[in-house]
Amino acid sequence: MNGPSTEIINEIRTLRANLRRWQHSYYIEGTPEVSDLEFDRHFDRLLQLEEQYPSLKTEDSPTMRVGSDLSSDLPEVPHGIPVLSLDKAYSLEEVHSWIEKTIRNAGMDLSFGVEEKIDGVSVVLYYEEGVLKRGVTRGNGYVGNDVTANIRTIGSVPLSLSLPMTIAVRGEIFLPKGKFEELNRALDSLYANPRNLAAGTLRRVKSRDVAKVPLDIFSYEGFLDAGRGENLRALSGRGMPESQREMMDLLRDLGFKTNPRTLFFDNVSIQDLESYIRTSTEERAGLGYEIDGLVLKVNELKPREALGYTGHHPRWALAYKFESPEAASTVEQIDVQVGRTGRITPVARIRPVRVGGSTVSNVTLHNQDYVDILELAVGDKVAVSKRGDVIPAVERVLEKNEEGAPVWRMPGVCPACGTALRLVGAHHFCPNRLCPEQVKGRIRFFAAKDQMDIDSLGPETIDVLIGKGLVSSVADIYSFDAEVLGSEPGFGQKKIALMKKGIEESAGRPYERVLPSLGIPDLGQKMTELLIDAGIDNVDQLLDIASRHDTGALTAIHGIGEKTAESVIAELNTPEVRTLIRRLKEAGLSFSARPRQEEGIPQIFKGTVWCVTGSFQSFNPRSKAMDEVKKRGGKAVSAVSGNTTHLLAGEGAGTKLSRAQQLGIPVITEEKFKDILAQGAWS
Repeated sequence: MNGPSTEIINEIRTLRANLRRWQHSYYIEGTPEVSDLEFDRHFDRLLQLEEQYPSLKTEDSPTMRVGSDLSSDLPEVPHGIPVLSLDKAYSLEEVHSWIEKTIRNAGMDLSFGVEEKIDGVSVVLYYEEGVLKRGVTRGNGYVGNDVTANIRTIGSVPLSLSLPMTIAVRGEIFLPKGKFEELNRALDSLYANPRNLAAGTLRRVKSRDVAKVPLDIFSYEGFLDAGRGENLRALSGRGMPESQREMMDLLRDLGFKTNPRTLFFDNVSIQDLESYIRTSTEERAGLGYEIDGLVLKVNELKPREALGYTGHHPRWALAYKFESPEAASTVEQIDVQVGRTGRITPVARIRPVRVGGSTVSNVTLHNQDYVDILELAVGDKVAVSKRGDVIPAVERVLEKNEEGAPVWRMPGVCPACGTALRLVGAHHFCPNRLCPEQVKGRIRFFAAKDQMDIDSLGPETIDVLIGKGLVSSVADIYSFDAEVLGSEPGFGQKKIALMKKGIEESAGRPYERVLPSLGIPDLGQKMTELLIDAGIDNVDQLLDIASRHDTGALTAIHGIGEKTAESVIAELNTPEVRTLIRRLKEAGLSFSARPRQEEGIPQIFKGTVWCVTGSFQSFNPRSKAMDEVKKRGGKAVSAVSGNTTHLLAGEGAGTKLSRAQQLGIPVITEEKFKDILAQGAWS
């Protein structure tokens, strides 16, 4: 086939330019320039030419929005910027207090931006030299799912920018309320609200299906690397943004859709906030999209860097959550649930009722004290809310039952094993560690995705294993014979092979995953990190501390209190926990955070403290790079501080890079790092 002529190349360029302009007018500005017929005629012609000359198709072509029939497994990828949650407030007094504290901590006058908190799906859009390269869901804030193909189908997401910049942009994808009911009726499984439908759509495996749903997006935050040459050149006429207001102006100029209802206050008073919040609350129902609150942000960007972050949220932003909506329902019965630690929790089964856009039928009642405060009985009519628009709660009794049922009382014995319950503090516990519900809970917890992440060993499979007597403790996972399940319905050879593979792979999980997965109360991920950072980096050290009842060795670590230390030591001294650790050791699980020293590896990083940021070609996930540091005697930390000696920075490095540069910490590139590893010495 002959190559494309100059006329064809020029026609393709003209078609793309027209289509991009028309899409921007339609999706961003809301003012269509041409009829649907005219748009489709140009679009179909571009499709035809790109199919005829595939070498001319580009990543940012308007035709990329139609999606593909190819399936995608939505792989996990690391974020290049911090994608944290927000601290929350539920009253004006809390908001005003936060503003005063933030100004005081900044040591200067501040202005603030206030924007609507869209109830949608948070994503990060990564652009390189002006072209969309990756769209990633928020995930856990550090790793999200790559949904680039699906993101490209959203008309309000620019595939290319007006300036060739490298930038990461946070946004909220949502489904307009006007489209929700129409689409929901057409689906076999109804979604409770627009957010759930938007989230389900974004995770579909075929982007062509996503293209059929009119998802939209508001972009609200941009992250620029001031040191990149393409950014400096692109911004030579305007300079780097110094405030959120300027960043929003830049995002709009680049082609992003932003919320026009965002306001900025130079001097925020409680009266201003009351007026704005009251207006937003009144107008909420009439908006074309769902919001569940407002977000306040420090406008100036430099003070944001000084204010910094906690492990959970930025200190320069706050979410004000609207008062939760309420609905009335009737308590039909109250059951009790037995947790993996033996804690007994009463749960109200109420007549199903819609609250805050979703149907509620089960409400946790926490403990007997909570029930007593409500004076709650079966048959009572109650007010049900969703606190923070998430957690269902019984707020108060509206009408007492007509049957004269008394206030509900906790049973005296465990409903699962019949053991007498014990009251510890405000909560009741079943003290029988062999209680079948506790055993089931511990095994489910250990195998869960956020713990050991054992593939093909979900709750239903675990129930079968327990029911067949194959597994009665966590350690049995690594010793039972899976082949005996061959005659069970749903356990074909493929299922059994996947289960065995998942168990085998989990045995190689690092100590940082193994220890918190044991389910020891108070000994979770955070405490595990604190212990390792303090040098208590293997289970034998921990067991020795427990044997000596040395609470001081734990309370000396910042972040571990007296009660936590006592609780952990008591659990580690029980025969059941000691036996579990011994059996898991015998199964080959890791109980030391220190990487196994391989002969001949020089300890070239001894005495150094490393932090990592960005994404890498050779180290994915990037924790693999830190494993190499630790193998060579160095220490890895999660945040840049004055104690950090080196920052390993990959593509898309964010605030950690800026912080390291401020502190004068050496920044090492991936290529330099690989050279050091290969040479076994510093050059």
